[in-house]
Amino acid sequence: MDILEELRRVIRLEALAIAHLEKSVGPPFEEAVRILQACKGKVILTGVGKSGLIANKISATMVSTGTPAVFVHGSEGLHGDIGIVAKEDVVIAVGKSGESEELLALLPFIRKIGARILAITVQPHSTLARGSDVVLLTPIHEEACPLNMAPTCSTTAALVLGDALAMTLMKLRNFQPADFALFHPGGQLGKRLFLTVGDLMRTGEGKAVIRPSHTIQTMLCEMTSKRAGAVSVIDEEDRLLGLITDFDIRRVLEGGKDLFALTIGEVMNPKPSWVYQDEKAVNALQFMEKREKPISVLPVLDRQEKVVGMIHIHDLISRGL
Repeated sequence: MDILEELRRVIRLEALAIAHLEKSVGPPFEEAVRILQACKGKVILTGVGKSGLIANKISATMVSTGTPAVFVHGSEGLHGDIGIVAKEDVVIAVGKSGESEELLALLPFIRKIGARILAITVQPHSTLARGSDVVLLTPIHEEACPLNMAPTCSTTAALVLGDALAMTLMKLRNFQPADFALFHPGGQLGKRLFLTVGDLMRTGEGKAVIRPSHTIQTMLCEMTSKRAGAVSVIDEEDRLLGLITDFDIRRVLEGGKDLFALTIGEVMNPKPSWVYQDEKAVNALQFMEKREKPISVLPVLDRQEKVVGMIHIHDLISRGL
């Protein structure tokens, strides 16, 4: 057997199944989308076997793109899980043959509840098709399986159709990047849109601050213990007077001065850059990186101009921004 040719054969057949699916898209598909768009409840995906796995993935895609959805396994549905179905819901049943006993056994109960039923199937005259409000056919000529038995082309077509439904609903609902980020807070887009400086700053016990009356020894201890590489100099009302970084200390030492003979005011930078705590964290990162001389640390202020923390560039990068 030519292994590479066998791989190509399977890919060709599955690609052909998708091409046939595209050509079959017609009025029933639009009707299905309208029903899903008008759904006042949730979309419930169900199926068994390989079709159940596809149904589960479709539900996950819908949930993450603005369509409330849930997967109910056909077998589990017969043992109590069907209780999740409500009258205002829409059920999408996925089944290649449309004759799976577990799936068919659910139909009368879904009908009694009053939910609409959409079928995704290869067989237009199957029991599942006859018992559904709308039938979405995924026509295939053969499976990629050498025995023409294992679901391959059929599951690929069902999966692609599910993606098509989810993406069309996404556009109809004007689902925006901010919406996507809200549903994916752990992803980079979610972090960029929603994480603020206040979410990541070092505050409380981690806030490195001193008063101008403190000694250089106190300043060094504070900077070392807080491991920020800097310390904010604040007045009695916690307003920012200046910033001392390890760069400022090196500058003094390289100038041949006695560090311990100086005051805090003589060492600090009296006009440091800073950032508000409610600003987006990604904006702070961009500000720190795009300066002619990149900044590694920034004091953080609230809108009353009081120092509330400190943000280090490592804090931002480590969170995937």
